[in-house]
Amino acid sequence: MGRFDGRTVVVTGGGGGIGGAVCRRFAAEGAAVAVFDRDEAAAATVADAIGEGALAVACDITVRASVDDAVQRATRELGPIDALVNNAGWDVFRPFLETTPDDWARLIDINLVGALHMHHAVLPGMVERGRGRVVNVASDAARVGSSGEAVYAACKGGLVALSKTLAREHARHGITLNVVCPGPTDTALLTTVTDAAASPDKLREAFRRAIPMGRLGQPDDLAGAIVFLASDDAAFVTGQVLSVSGGLTMAG
Repeated sequence: MGRFDGRTVVVTGGGGGIGGAVCRRFAAEGAAVAVFDRDEAAAATVADAIGEGALAVACDITVRASVDDAVQRATRELGPIDALVNNAGWDVFRPFLETTPDDWARLIDINLVGALHMHHAVLPGMVERGRGRVVNVASDAARVGSSGEAVYAACKGGLVALSKTLAREHARHGITLNVVCPGPTDTALLTTVTDAAASPDKLREAFRRAIPMGRLGQPDDLAGAIVFLASDDAAFVTGQVLSVSGGLTMAG
């Protein structure tokens, strides 16, 4: 028996590094998993690797109609959504004064507006059923700031505040909302950031040296924490923020 037998989970950005690891972990614990991603081929790769009980769903979280269609399809084919993991994200790594309003708009759309769409589409069903779990993937940048990530950090800080507020609003409905904050994690997004630097290897080494545990995070490092917060083992945990960063951030 798995902790998620008979339950349906939606993971946004499920075709990526962290998202894929999270999808695989949920499936291993018995969940039916809807792999949401703007890149349908990436979602299909993850779903095909999982096999039975996984569904690849093309979804652009910045477009409400796309979100509504995706949620309806997941519900129709897998069943009512028991847990939502808002994992999709995007970043541009440069000083604030070198960014543009177009950068800001894209960062806000993906990292904050997209999560708003997902909450607004999924929470009503959870309220109606009187139970649900939401885990939002933010960033340690939201907790302590991060040079070169001003707007990204602002969006993730907004996601933390949103999560705490919705946790208060929906505790009486049997719904928990919590946040996981990764530190530097070895994903395609981090590679994009480091490759844009003047000395990519030096930047990766700087990230590694800053982490007390002496290594970059791996996608599977995040999966355990996310799945725990979505499980009944965390039924009395809500409105909390957990850094999974090898000790980079130690916030009380």
